[in-house]
Amino acid sequence: MAKWVPCKRRVFVRKLVRLGFSPPGSGGRHFYMRYGTYTLAIPNNAEYSVPQLKTLLKEVEQIMGRKISLPEWQDLS
Repeated sequence: MAKWVPCKRRVFVRKLVRLGFSPPGSGGRHFYMRYGTYTLAIPNNAEYSVPQLKTLLKEVEQIMGRKISLPEWQDLS
């Protein structure tokens, strides 16, 4: 059975681009990615822990209006 694992920042960004987000743009303390009219702030950590990753994915799910399952997330790489 698969389980959530920490994710490198560049891998996270690459997966969001595959989901339809624009590449990151700078602004202030964080980089931002856009999906339509929505903006997602990307933390500057080199690697995201599992709780931080889940929190970011919940925000992504709200922006996209659909769930992202673990198998789908792993297949995006």
